[in-house]
Amino acid sequence: MPDSVDPDDLLTRLGWDDRWAAMLGPTALRPARVTRVDRGLYGVLGAAGPDRHGLGPNLLEAAAHDPLDGPCVGDWVTLRDWPDDRVTIDAVLPRRTVLVRAQVGGTSHEQALAANVTTTAVVAGLDQQPSMTKLERLIALAWESGAAPVVLLTKADLARDADDVAADLMSVAPGIEVICCSVLDGRGIERVRELAAAGTVALVGSSGAGKSTLINELVGADVLATRDIRSDGRGRHTSVRRELVLLPSGGCLVDTPGLRGVGLSDTGEGLAATFADVEALIAQCRFTDCAHETEPDCAVRAALDDGRLDVRRYESWQKLQREVAWMARRKDARLRADELKRWKRRTKDQRSARHR
Repeated sequence: MPDSVDPDDLLTRLGWDDRWAAMLGPTALRPARVTRVDRGLYGVLGAAGPDRHGLGPNLLEAAAHDPLDGPCVGDWVTLRDWPDDRVTIDAVLPRRTVLVRAQVGGTSHEQALAANVTTTAVVAGLDQQPSMTKLERLIALAWESGAAPVVLLTKADLARDADDVAADLMSVAPGIEVICCSVLDGRGIERVRELAAAGTVALVGSSGAGKSTLINELVGADVLATRDIRSDGRGRHTSVRRELVLLPSGGCLVDTPGLRGVGLSDTGEGLAATFADVEALIAQCRFTDCAHETEPDCAVRAALDDGRLDVRRYESWQKLQREVAWMARRKDARLRADELKRWKRRTKDQRSARHR
Protein backbone atom coordinates (compact mmCIF):
# COMPACT_ATOMS: atom_id res chain seq x y z
CA MET A 1 0.00 0.00 0.00
CA PRO A 2 1.51 3.38 -0.96
CA ASP A 3 2.54 5.44 2.06
CA SER A 4 0.64 8.46 0.73
CA VAL A 5 -2.73 6.68 0.90
CA ASP A 6 -4.87 7.74 3.87
CA PRO A 7 -6.46 4.61 5.39
CA ASP A 8 -9.70 6.53 5.88
CA ASP A 9 -10.31 6.88 2.15
CA LEU A 10 -8.49 3.77 1.02
CA LEU A 11 -11.71 1.89 0.22
CA THR A 12 -12.82 4.75 -2.04
CA ARG A 13 -9.46 4.74 -3.78
CA LEU A 14 -9.92 1.02 -4.38
CA GLY A 15 -13.31 1.58 -6.03
CA TRP A 16 -15.74 1.21 -3.12
CA ASP A 17 -18.89 3.26 -3.73
CA ASP A 18 -22.50 3.65 -2.63
CA ARG A 19 -23.63 0.72 -4.80
CA TRP A 20 -21.21 -1.62 -3.06
CA ALA A 21 -22.18 -0.25 0.34
CA ALA A 22 -25.89 -0.78 -0.38
CA MET A 23 -25.15 -4.34 -1.48
CA LEU A 24 -23.28 -5.04 1.75
CA GLY A 25 -25.98 -3.48 3.93
CA PRO A 26 -25.82 -3.14 7.73
CA THR A 27 -23.45 -5.81 9.00
CA ALA A 28 -20.49 -6.37 11.29
CA LEU A 29 -18.55 -7.83 8.36
CA ARG A 30 -15.79 -5.68 6.92
CA PRO A 31 -15.32 -5.08 3.16
CA ALA A 32 -11.96 -5.52 1.46
CA ARG A 33 -10.67 -6.01 -2.06
CA VAL A 34 -8.64 -9.03 -3.17
CA THR A 35 -5.20 -8.00 -4.41
CA ARG A 36 -3.60 -11.40 -5.00
CA VAL A 37 -4.16 -15.14 -4.67
CA ASP A 38 -1.29 -17.27 -3.42
CA ARG A 39 -1.51 -20.96 -2.42
CA GLY A 40 -4.86 -20.84 -0.74
CA LEU A 41 -4.26 -17.50 0.97
CA TYR A 42 -5.72 -14.28 -0.35
CA GLY A 43 -4.07 -10.90 -0.15
CA VAL A 44 -6.69 -8.26 0.63
CA LEU A 45 -6.66 -4.50 1.04
CA GLY A 46 -9.23 -2.78 3.21
CA ALA A 47 -9.61 0.21 5.51
CA ALA A 48 -7.13 -1.32 7.97
CA GLY A 49 -4.49 -1.85 5.28
CA PRO A 50 -3.11 -4.98 3.60
CA ASP A 51 -3.48 -8.47 5.05
CA ARG A 52 -3.74 -12.14 4.07
CA HIS A 53 -6.61 -14.46 4.96
CA GLY A 54 -8.03 -17.87 4.15
CA LEU A 55 -11.59 -18.76 3.23
CA GLY A 56 -14.43 -19.34 5.65
CA PRO A 57 -16.14 -22.76 5.65
CA ASN A 58 -19.08 -21.88 3.37
CA LEU A 59 -16.93 -20.17 0.78
CA LEU A 60 -14.33 -22.94 0.95
CA GLU A 61 -17.00 -25.50 0.08
CA ALA A 62 -18.40 -23.38 -2.77
CA ALA A 63 -14.95 -22.82 -4.30
CA ALA A 64 -14.18 -26.54 -4.12
CA HIS A 65 -17.33 -27.27 -6.13
CA ASP A 66 -16.70 -24.56 -8.76
CA PRO A 67 -13.50 -22.45 -8.86
CA LEU A 68 -15.49 -19.54 -10.30
CA ASP A 69 -17.30 -19.21 -6.97
CA GLY A 70 -14.04 -18.55 -5.12
CA PRO A 71 -12.43 -15.10 -4.82
CA CYS A 72 -10.22 -13.78 -7.57
CA VAL A 73 -8.13 -10.64 -7.90
CA GLY A 74 -10.35 -7.55 -7.97
CA ASP A 75 -13.22 -9.15 -6.05
CA TRP A 76 -14.87 -7.29 -3.20
CA VAL A 77 -15.19 -9.66 -0.25
CA THR A 78 -16.42 -9.53 3.33
CA LEU A 79 -14.15 -10.35 6.26
CA ARG A 80 -15.47 -12.12 9.37
CA ASP A 81 -13.78 -11.65 12.75
CA TRP A 82 -13.98 -14.78 14.93
CA PRO A 83 -13.88 -14.89 18.77
CA ASP A 84 -10.46 -16.60 18.66
CA ASP A 85 -9.03 -13.62 16.74
CA ARG A 86 -9.06 -15.46 13.41
CA VAL A 87 -10.20 -13.57 10.32
CA THR A 88 -11.63 -15.36 7.29
CA ILE A 89 -13.11 -14.31 3.97
CA ASP A 90 -16.82 -14.88 4.46
CA ALA A 91 -18.36 -14.10 1.04
CA VAL A 92 -17.71 -12.65 -2.39
CA LEU A 93 -19.94 -9.73 -3.33
CA PRO A 94 -21.67 -10.12 -6.73
CA ARG A 95 -19.32 -9.16 -9.53
CA ARG A 96 -20.07 -6.29 -11.87
CA THR A 97 -17.68 -7.62 -14.49
CA VAL A 98 -15.42 -10.67 -14.62
CA LEU A 99 -12.65 -11.66 -16.97
CA VAL A 100 -12.95 -15.43 -17.51
CA ARG A 101 -11.09 -17.90 -19.65
CA ALA A 102 -11.62 -21.59 -20.15
CA GLN A 103 -8.97 -23.53 -18.28
CA VAL A 104 -6.25 -25.01 -20.44
CA GLY A 105 -5.87 -28.77 -20.67
CA GLY A 106 -9.22 -29.62 -22.20
CA THR A 107 -11.35 -29.32 -19.06
CA SER A 108 -14.81 -27.78 -19.06
CA HIS A 109 -14.11 -25.61 -16.02
CA GLU A 110 -13.45 -21.88 -16.30
CA GLN A 111 -10.97 -19.65 -14.50
CA ALA A 112 -11.65 -16.12 -13.30
CA LEU A 113 -8.66 -13.89 -14.06
CA ALA A 114 -9.92 -10.60 -12.61
CA ALA A 115 -13.20 -9.16 -11.36
CA ASN A 116 -14.85 -5.75 -11.17
CA VAL A 117 -12.66 -4.20 -13.83
CA THR A 118 -13.87 -1.19 -15.79
CA THR A 119 -11.47 -1.70 -18.70
CA THR A 120 -9.86 -4.85 -20.09
CA ALA A 121 -6.67 -3.88 -21.91
CA VAL A 122 -5.24 -6.30 -24.47
CA VAL A 123 -1.48 -5.70 -24.51
CA ALA A 124 0.86 -6.48 -27.41
CA GLY A 125 4.47 -5.39 -27.86
CA LEU A 126 5.63 -3.72 -31.07
CA ASP A 127 9.13 -5.15 -30.74
CA GLN A 128 7.76 -7.80 -33.11
CA GLN A 129 4.82 -8.01 -35.49
CA PRO A 130 1.66 -8.66 -33.47
CA SER A 131 -0.44 -11.70 -34.39
CA MET A 132 -3.84 -10.42 -35.48
CA THR A 133 -5.36 -13.86 -34.90
CA LYS A 134 -4.20 -13.98 -31.28
CA LEU A 135 -5.27 -10.38 -30.73
CA GLU A 136 -8.76 -11.25 -32.01
CA ARG A 137 -8.94 -14.07 -29.47
CA LEU A 138 -7.89 -11.76 -26.63
CA ILE A 139 -10.31 -9.05 -27.77
CA ALA A 140 -13.13 -11.61 -27.67
CA LEU A 141 -12.05 -12.47 -24.12
CA ALA A 142 -12.10 -8.75 -23.26
CA TRP A 143 -15.58 -8.20 -24.69
CA GLU A 144 -16.82 -11.25 -22.79
CA SER A 145 -15.72 -9.71 -19.49
CA GLY A 146 -18.38 -7.02 -19.62
CA ALA A 147 -15.74 -4.30 -19.26
CA ALA A 148 -14.79 -1.86 -22.00
CA PRO A 149 -11.99 -3.32 -24.17
CA VAL A 150 -8.98 -1.37 -25.37
CA VAL A 151 -5.74 -2.43 -27.07
CA LEU A 152 -2.37 -1.20 -25.82
CA LEU A 153 0.49 -1.47 -28.32
CA THR A 154 3.54 -1.17 -26.08
CA LYS A 155 7.19 -0.52 -27.04
CA ALA A 156 6.00 1.89 -29.74
CA ASP A 157 9.46 3.50 -29.72
CA LEU A 158 10.84 0.31 -31.32
CA ALA A 159 8.52 0.38 -34.33
CA ARG A 160 8.62 2.91 -37.14
CA ASP A 161 5.20 1.79 -38.33
CA ALA A 162 3.41 1.87 -34.95
CA ASP A 163 0.61 4.07 -36.28
CA ASP A 164 0.15 1.81 -39.32
CA VAL A 165 -0.13 -1.27 -37.09
CA ALA A 166 -2.68 0.57 -34.96
CA ALA A 167 -4.68 1.50 -38.07
CA ASP A 168 -4.64 -2.12 -39.29
CA LEU A 169 -5.85 -3.28 -35.90
CA MET A 170 -8.65 -0.71 -35.77
CA SER A 171 -9.90 -2.02 -39.11
CA VAL A 172 -10.47 -5.49 -37.58
CA ALA A 173 -11.56 -4.19 -34.16
CA PRO A 174 -14.09 -1.46 -34.93
CA GLY A 175 -15.20 0.59 -31.95
CA ILE A 176 -12.18 -0.34 -29.84
CA GLU A 177 -9.64 2.28 -28.82
CA VAL A 178 -6.08 1.39 -29.84
CA ILE A 179 -3.31 3.19 -27.93
CA CYS A 180 0.38 3.18 -28.87
CA CYS A 181 2.47 3.32 -25.69
CA SER A 182 6.13 3.74 -24.79
CA VAL A 183 7.64 4.00 -21.33
CA LEU A 184 10.78 5.50 -22.90
CA ASP A 185 9.27 8.50 -24.67
CA GLY A 186 6.02 8.68 -22.65
CA ARG A 187 3.75 8.14 -25.62
CA GLY A 188 0.23 7.05 -24.58
CA ILE A 189 1.10 6.81 -20.88
CA GLU A 190 -1.22 9.62 -19.78
CA ARG A 191 -4.13 8.05 -21.66
CA VAL A 192 -3.60 4.76 -19.81
CA ARG A 193 -3.39 6.72 -16.56
CA GLU A 194 -6.77 8.31 -17.37
CA LEU A 195 -8.35 4.89 -17.97
CA ALA A 196 -7.01 3.59 -14.66
CA ALA A 197 -8.21 6.68 -12.77
CA ALA A 198 -11.76 5.86 -13.88
CA GLY A 199 -11.71 2.48 -12.12
CA THR A 200 -9.68 -0.68 -12.62
CA VAL A 201 -7.77 -1.74 -15.75
CA ALA A 202 -6.83 -5.41 -16.22
CA LEU A 203 -3.86 -6.02 -18.51
CA VAL A 204 -3.87 -9.27 -20.51
CA GLY A 205 -1.45 -10.46 -23.15
CA SER A 206 1.53 -12.65 -23.91
CA SER A 207 4.71 -12.81 -21.83
CA GLY A 208 7.14 -10.06 -22.75
CA ALA A 209 4.42 -7.67 -23.93
CA GLY A 210 5.47 -5.11 -21.33
CA LYS A 211 2.57 -5.29 -18.86
CA SER A 212 4.71 -5.19 -15.71
CA THR A 213 6.98 -2.48 -17.13
CA LEU A 214 3.94 -0.35 -17.94
CA ILE A 215 2.58 -0.75 -14.40
CA ASN A 216 5.95 0.22 -12.89
CA GLU A 217 5.95 3.36 -15.04
CA LEU A 218 2.47 4.34 -13.92
CA VAL A 219 3.24 3.66 -10.25
CA GLY A 220 6.55 5.50 -10.47
CA ALA A 221 8.45 2.68 -8.78
CA ASP A 222 9.59 -0.88 -9.49
CA VAL A 223 6.74 -2.66 -7.73
CA LEU A 224 6.72 -5.58 -10.19
CA ALA A 225 9.67 -7.59 -11.46
CA THR A 226 10.61 -7.39 -15.14
CA ARG A 227 12.92 -9.44 -17.34
CA ASP A 228 14.44 -9.13 -20.78
CA ILE A 229 12.83 -11.09 -23.61
CA ARG A 230 14.57 -14.24 -24.84
CA SER A 231 16.99 -14.30 -27.73
CA ASP A 232 14.31 -15.85 -29.98
CA GLY A 233 12.01 -12.87 -29.34
CA ARG A 234 9.61 -14.75 -27.08
CA GLY A 235 8.73 -13.30 -23.69
CA ARG A 236 9.76 -14.73 -20.36
CA HIS A 237 7.17 -15.38 -17.64
CA THR A 238 7.96 -12.64 -15.11
CA SER A 239 4.55 -12.29 -13.46
CA VAL A 240 3.71 -15.61 -11.82
CA ARG A 241 0.39 -14.54 -10.29
CA ARG A 242 -2.34 -12.01 -10.85
CA GLU A 243 -1.94 -8.91 -8.72
CA LEU A 244 -3.91 -5.71 -8.17
CA VAL A 245 -1.84 -2.55 -7.81
CA LEU A 246 -3.20 0.74 -6.43
CA LEU A 247 -1.91 3.75 -8.37
CA PRO A 248 -0.81 6.92 -6.55
CA SER A 249 -2.74 9.01 -9.09
CA GLY A 250 -5.95 7.04 -8.50
CA GLY A 251 -7.45 3.83 -9.76
CA CYS A 252 -6.04 0.31 -9.96
CA LEU A 253 -4.24 -1.90 -12.43
CA VAL A 254 -4.31 -5.71 -12.52
CA ASP A 255 -1.19 -7.44 -13.79
CA THR A 256 -1.65 -10.97 -15.15
CA PRO A 257 0.88 -13.64 -16.12
CA GLY A 258 1.46 -14.08 -19.84
CA LEU A 259 -1.34 -16.06 -21.45
CA ARG A 260 -0.01 -18.79 -23.73
CA GLY A 261 -3.35 -20.52 -24.08
CA VAL A 262 -6.59 -18.55 -24.00
CA GLY A 263 -9.81 -20.54 -24.09
CA LEU A 264 -13.10 -18.77 -24.66
CA SER A 265 -16.26 -19.39 -22.65
CA ASP A 266 -19.33 -20.98 -24.16
CA THR A 267 -21.60 -17.91 -24.45
CA GLY A 268 -20.13 -16.54 -27.68
CA GLU A 269 -21.11 -12.95 -26.83
CA GLY A 270 -17.53 -11.71 -26.91
CA LEU A 271 -16.96 -13.48 -30.19
CA ALA A 272 -19.99 -11.82 -31.76
CA ALA A 273 -18.78 -8.39 -30.64
CA THR A 274 -15.25 -9.02 -31.92
CA PHE A 275 -16.45 -10.18 -35.32
CA ALA A 276 -19.35 -7.76 -35.74
CA ASP A 277 -18.51 -7.38 -39.44
CA VAL A 278 -18.80 -11.13 -40.03
CA GLU A 279 -22.01 -11.30 -38.00
CA ALA A 280 -23.49 -8.47 -40.12
CA LEU A 281 -22.73 -10.40 -43.31
CA ILE A 282 -24.27 -13.58 -41.89
CA ALA A 283 -27.50 -11.67 -41.26
CA GLN A 284 -27.65 -10.88 -44.99
CA CYS A 285 -27.48 -14.52 -46.13
CA ARG A 286 -30.67 -15.91 -47.71
CA PHE A 287 -30.82 -18.90 -45.35
CA THR A 288 -30.66 -18.54 -41.58
CA ASP A 289 -28.76 -21.85 -41.35
CA CYS A 290 -26.34 -20.97 -44.15
CA ALA A 291 -23.05 -22.87 -43.86
CA HIS A 292 -21.31 -20.29 -46.11
CA GLU A 293 -20.09 -22.93 -48.53
CA THR A 294 -22.19 -23.56 -51.64
CA GLU A 295 -25.54 -22.03 -50.66
CA PRO A 296 -27.05 -19.47 -53.07
CA ASP A 297 -27.09 -15.78 -52.09
CA CYS A 298 -24.49 -16.26 -49.35
CA ALA A 299 -23.33 -12.79 -48.31
CA VAL A 300 -20.23 -14.21 -46.60
CA ARG A 301 -19.00 -16.01 -49.72
CA ALA A 302 -19.71 -12.92 -51.81
CA ALA A 303 -17.66 -10.75 -49.43
CA LEU A 304 -14.79 -13.26 -49.51
CA ASP A 305 -14.85 -13.35 -53.31
CA ASP A 306 -14.77 -9.58 -53.78
CA GLY A 307 -12.25 -8.94 -50.99
CA ARG A 308 -14.54 -7.11 -48.56
CA LEU A 309 -13.92 -9.88 -46.00
CA ASP A 310 -10.35 -11.01 -45.39
CA VAL A 311 -9.86 -14.79 -45.65
CA ARG A 312 -7.61 -14.87 -42.58
CA ARG A 313 -10.23 -13.08 -40.50
CA TYR A 314 -13.01 -15.40 -41.65
CA GLU A 315 -10.91 -18.48 -40.86
CA SER A 316 -10.14 -17.03 -37.42
CA TRP A 317 -13.89 -16.57 -36.83
CA GLN A 318 -14.57 -20.16 -37.93
CA LYS A 319 -11.94 -21.57 -35.57
CA LEU A 320 -13.21 -19.63 -32.58
CA GLN A 321 -16.83 -20.56 -33.38
CA ARG A 322 -15.89 -24.25 -33.30
CA GLU A 323 -14.09 -23.73 -29.98
CA VAL A 324 -17.09 -21.99 -28.38
CA ALA A 325 -19.41 -24.78 -29.56
CA TRP A 326 -17.02 -27.41 -28.16
CA MET A 327 -16.89 -25.61 -24.80
CA ALA A 328 -20.69 -25.50 -24.65
CA ARG A 329 -20.90 -29.26 -25.24
CA ARG A 330 -18.23 -30.00 -22.63
CA LYS A 331 -19.91 -27.73 -20.10
CA ASP A 332 -23.32 -29.32 -20.65
CA ALA A 333 -21.80 -32.77 -20.19
CA ARG A 334 -20.07 -31.71 -16.95
CA LEU A 335 -23.26 -30.18 -15.56
CA ARG A 336 -25.19 -33.38 -16.32
CA ALA A 337 -22.46 -35.45 -14.65
CA ASP A 338 -22.46 -33.19 -11.58
CA GLU A 339 -26.24 -33.43 -11.28
CA LEU A 340 -26.04 -37.23 -11.53
CA LYS A 341 -23.45 -37.32 -8.74
CA ARG A 342 -25.64 -35.15 -6.51
CA TRP A 343 -28.66 -37.37 -7.22
CA LYS A 344 -26.69 -40.54 -6.36
CA ARG A 345 -25.39 -38.93 -3.16
CA ARG A 346 -28.89 -37.93 -2.04
CA THR A 347 -30.21 -41.43 -2.80
CA LYS A 348 -27.39 -43.04 -0.85
CA ASP A 349 -27.98 -40.74 2.13
CA GLN A 350 -31.71 -41.50 2.12
CA ARG A 351 -31.08 -45.27 2.05
CA SER A 352 -28.61 -44.97 4.93
CA ALA A 353 -31.14 -42.98 6.96
CA ARG A 354 -33.83 -45.65 6.47
CA HIS A 355 -31.56 -48.44 7.76
CA ARG A 356 -30.45 -46.69 10.92
